[in-house]
Amino acid sequence: MMKQLIARVGPCTLEPNNDDPFTLLVRCVISQQISTKAAESIFARLAELVKGPPVPLEKLAKLSEAKFKSCGISGPKQRTLRAVIEHVKANPKLLPGIPDLDDESIRAQLTAIKGIGPWTADMFLIFGLGRPDVLAVGDYGVKVAVKNQFGLRKMPHPDKLTKIGEPWTPYSSIACWYLWRSLEAKKEDA
Repeated sequence: MMKQLIARVGPCTLEPNNDDPFTLLVRCVISQQISTKAAESIFARLAELVKGPPVPLEKLAKLSEAKFKSCGISGPKQRTLRAVIEHVKANPKLLPGIPDLDDESIRAQLTAIKGIGPWTADMFLIFGLGRPDVLAVGDYGVKVAVKNQFGLRKMPHPDKLTKIGEPWTPYSSIACWYLWRSLEAKKEDA
């Protein structure tokens, strides 16, 4: 299945986005449960407002609810961003040292923040740190793509997705990238 997909999509262009860890975390929170295009638009408005990127923690901390809202950031995401700010302030060594941690330690550190779940941690690992072996079992797009590519009748449960993805180790992040691209290819074919 994956061999045909790789041939159809072409070379992988997945690269870390080179944001500093705080900006990356802000970007990941904004991206929760919305399309990539919408997330990019909202992040661009926020970055313009705080004269970034990078997104300065102190400027973000001073934004009012109305300013967040003017960028398109919902109330729950505002609360998560405030939790991120407080966590980073309380743990000043966390983000500078995060690239040196293993994937599981990073997941544990990030999911300790209210509003940050496994999906956000996975996106941080894949797109921010360029970790090669992250299988985003909670990502809707990955689930849809696996359902389509493997002819499943229903969306795969994380355990089933983990089993299907075993052969992709140690390049699960790249497999996820190809799965996401398969959805884009379907739109172009339509």
